[in-house]
Amino acid sequence: MILRMLQWIALAVLAMPIGLLAAQPYDPLVTAKAVDIRPLDLDVQDEARNRSLPIRVYISAANGPVAVILFSHGLGGSREGNAFMGQHWAAHGYAVVFIQHPGSDESVWKDKPRLQRMSAMRKAASVENFLARVKDVPAVLNQLQKWSQMTGHPLAGRLDMERVGMSGHSFGAITTQAMGGQTFESGRLSYADNRIKAAVMFSPSSPRRGGNSPTTFGQVSIPWMLMTGTKDVAMIGDADLASRLGVFPALPPVQKYELVLDRAEHSAFTERALPGESEKRNPNHHRVILALSTAFWDAYLKENAFAKAWLNGEGPRTLLEPEDRWQKK
Repeated sequence: MILRMLQWIALAVLAMPIGLLAAQPYDPLVTAKAVDIRPLDLDVQDEARNRSLPIRVYISAANGPVAVILFSHGLGGSREGNAFMGQHWAAHGYAVVFIQHPGSDESVWKDKPRLQRMSAMRKAASVENFLARVKDVPAVLNQLQKWSQMTGHPLAGRLDMERVGMSGHSFGAITTQAMGGQTFESGRLSYADNRIKAAVMFSPSSPRRGGNSPTTFGQVSIPWMLMTGTKDVAMIGDADLASRLGVFPALPPVQKYELVLDRAEHSAFTERALPGESEKRNPNHHRVILALSTAFWDAYLKENAFAKAWLNGEGPRTLLEPEDRWQKK
């Protein structure tokens, strides 16, 4: 009797459509419990500029090669920030590389008397540091390529440099926008790196001069995801909510997504509140940030059809709160 029941079950499974057998529920928040993620701290030496770039790499102990995600920190940050993103993305099968940008990193304020810190930070939010940042990114990519092919290096054979994404917060979002196709000086200047295949910006902003003219974002050709909040303003810089929301409609008809979290302040995309913020932090914000960004990476770096269907379907709505805003084109 038991043997006959097993035969019936086997016949029923064989009769199921192949597509149904292959389909598995996609959940960007689920990670394998056994994944071992250990941060690896390294330094990239850009000899041409006599500049040393600290990086932190989150990568699973499992064999590669895996897709690469770069992260550019905000003003006054470091490679140690946004660890919750590094851990989660790495657990989903990525090598996540946090770049520290000297001149606009934590060294700007860390050793300054408290009353001098804000002035030092404002000075560091400069064109010079922006130009340094957009040169840091290709320097890191070049070194990652070398390390991935260097026998005996901890990253040897573990990086898929054909699948690279980039993300960043605030000043790091501006850096990511530049590397991802935004142009400057009425379209005459571009810092885009064609190795970057998709980009996620946390607290993006429109340029101070030139606004959102057709030349500003007209050359963007890769998928972009933008995340901001209804109270996402910073104490330094003039990026108000209108500036942040102006990016999405200015993008050309590429795959583009925008999340606006209700009552989220500038620090919602980091681990801790910033001076001057007053809103109570909402734990669901990080949950949504991780889910949508992971699905985006899976869709456009791994070309996972289930992730793309989740992202373009009702998946995001199952996590958002009623006042959160979500749009895609």
